[in-house]
Amino acid sequence: MIKNYKVVITGAESTGKSAVSRYLANYFDTIWLPEFARDFVENLNRPYIYEDVEFIAKTQINQEANMLKKANKFLFIDTSLIITKIWFKVVYNKIPNWLEEKICETKPNFYLLCNNDLEWIPDKVRENGGEMRQKLFDMYLAEIINYSVDYEVIKGVGEQRFLNAVSAVKNYFE
Repeated sequence: MIKNYKVVITGAESTGKSAVSRYLANYFDTIWLPEFARDFVENLNRPYIYEDVEFIAKTQINQEANMLKKANKFLFIDTSLIITKIWFKVVYNKIPNWLEEKICETKPNFYLLCNNDLEWIPDKVRENGGEMRQKLFDMYLAEIINYSVDYEVIKGVGEQRFLNAVSAVKNYFE
C-alpha cells in the first residue's frame, strides 16, 4: 500500500491558504481538502456558537480521513485542528477535552505556515485583521512547534508564493 502524506496549509485569515492548497494539488496531481469552517459559518443564519466549532472540528477530522484514502501521494489540507484549537482559545477561552487527543492522532506530516505578507481582505466571515493577524500567526507557529511537526513559512506575493510552496514540499519530501 502506498502511503499518502498530509500537508496542512495554515495561517491567519487572508494569507492565501485556499489558493496555495488548490495550486499544490494541481501541481502534484492530487486532491485538496477545502476549509469546512468557512462554508459552514457562511451558511449559518445566526452567529456561530461553541457547539458549532466542535461540529466543525469533528467534520474536519472525518473529511481528512476520507480524503487521505483518495489522495495521490499528497493530501493538501486548507487549515487544521490547530487553528480550531486557537479559535476555541481566542473566542471562548476554553478547549474541548477531546481536541488535544485528536490533534495528536491526526497530525500532518508537514505544515506550510502562510506568512502575513498579503493584504487582509475583509469578508463576511473574517474576524481578525490588523494586529490580531500577527498574534494568530505567532500562536499557530507556537502550536506547530509544540506538536513537533516540521514546517516551513511560506512568503511571497502572487506566483512567487505558489512557487515557494512547491519548493518547500519538494525539498521536504525528496
